[in-house]
Amino acid sequence: MFADRYTVAHKVYPYERSTDQDRAEAVRHPVVVVGGGPVGLATALDLGQQGIPVLVLDDHEGIGTGSRAICFAKRSLEIADRYGCGEPMLEKGVVWNLGKVFHRDDKVFEFNLLPEQGHKYPAFINLQQPYFEGFMIDRLRALQAEGAPIQLRGKTRVDAVEVKEDHIGLDVMTPDGPYRIEADWVVACDGANSPLRTMLGYGFTGKVFQDSFLIADIRLKGDMKFPTERWFWFEPSHGQGASVLLHKQPDDVWRVDFQIGWDVDRKEEMKEQNVRRRLNAFLGPEVDYDMVWSSIYTFQCKRMERFRHGRLFFAGDAAHQVSPFGARGANSGMQDADNLGWKLGLVITGKAPQTLLDSYSEERVHGADENILNSTRSTDFITPKSEISKVFRDAVLTLAGKAAFARPLVNSGRLSVPCVYDGLSLNGPDALDGGPERTRVGAPMVDAPLGDGWLLGLFGGAFQLLTIDAEAPDSLDVDGITVTRVALSARDNPELAQRYLGGATSAVYLIRPDQHIAARWDRYDAAALRRAVDTATGRA
Repeated sequence: MFADRYTVAHKVYPYERSTDQDRAEAVRHPVVVVGGGPVGLATALDLGQQGIPVLVLDDHEGIGTGSRAICFAKRSLEIADRYGCGEPMLEKGVVWNLGKVFHRDDKVFEFNLLPEQGHKYPAFINLQQPYFEGFMIDRLRALQAEGAPIQLRGKTRVDAVEVKEDHIGLDVMTPDGPYRIEADWVVACDGANSPLRTMLGYGFTGKVFQDSFLIADIRLKGDMKFPTERWFWFEPSHGQGASVLLHKQPDDVWRVDFQIGWDVDRKEEMKEQNVRRRLNAFLGPEVDYDMVWSSIYTFQCKRMERFRHGRLFFAGDAAHQVSPFGARGANSGMQDADNLGWKLGLVITGKAPQTLLDSYSEERVHGADENILNSTRSTDFITPKSEISKVFRDAVLTLAGKAAFARPLVNSGRLSVPCVYDGLSLNGPDALDGGPERTRVGAPMVDAPLGDGWLLGLFGGAFQLLTIDAEAPDSLDVDGITVTRVALSARDNPELAQRYLGGATSAVYLIRPDQHIAARWDRYDAAALRRAVDTATGRA
């Protein structure tokens, strides 16, 4: 099991010489993933569970240092659960649903992200990124032991890429020198500075926000503790930042995030005595703590024009970047892997045309635009760009403490929710009269309790038919795509009825391998189902 400390880099996949290096000709691999972070590992798990051979190349040898991303949303945990590693993440993570917003010393309001019961996973957990990656590597190793065709090569850097019509060539460097491999498909998960993107000259559209933020992770000493909640201050009275964020991580570590402005001397701000000066002013003289990790960052809201370039795909920060407000970075990257994996699997196994892969870019660009929009709105509220914007912001904060109507206008970072693929090309008919809005076509499934289990635990990895008080065949073959049925009843299950029937008395849902809803009807129709499967696989 992954070690309990995250302040040291863990060589969990140290460099080993591969047989590829001893071959005279470049070895061809079906899929090569470049980058061993959360998105690259998720892509490997998705493909490996399908039996698709996948090779992950990473220029490090394991888990990096520092907590980095810490907020993982419900949808990311549900995706991780489908890969077989969600439960240890939940067990280790700090669960939180409650947030509080302050203006100076006054509490403006509080919110509950998941007041509704009947979900396996909470709205969010706080879990240091090294732990998140570590649990994914644990699962990858378990799959390897079971015979899954996954390779993970550390200390292997991609130095050159050559895109051909029928494959991609990669020149890689190792401690033993260079060698060359080929790939039918390449997925670039190599981070915000993406060497692959740079090598090929692909650019970003968007903007850089001129502000700086200081992160300090601390471990409190003695009996001093804060509630397990997300606390956000606008213009805190101690004056150590234009805004401050505080929330808890595992191992009694707390994240403090100071907004410190654009025109700062970063080297000076990063000195421990200056970080401690801010922390002491914020926490008060009675609080004793140890420093765990610190960093300064700026952020950007931008994306590539397209996420597919022939046989090359970009995912995660390599494809799109947002501000940290709302925890959309790693969470949106998990949705990228979830979206691409099943499509690539169907194409590789000959069950869908290559044109299906265009929908990866279509759907995830849609998701990136949604994230960028919400992230930009949060940033503009937190860091007003003009005097009139600041007047508006402060008026909203003043009103929100007294009037409920103003509270929805307070934006301390609209937190990540899964993307709904409204109106996009893979969607089939939405023919459930009175069906709930949140389980409409294009939306991800919503969990519900089923006795001792959970609805989402029955779905994922293949096309499936959810029938609720409706008749249908238990299995159907649609030109090589097998659709299996999960038959349920809403009788004595109010959560299932509310979330999937609404005003209807019966329902039939076609569910994609990534648990998104492809089509829905009030009753089974074989011809309609076949058309919807063909649409959802790009064969229509």
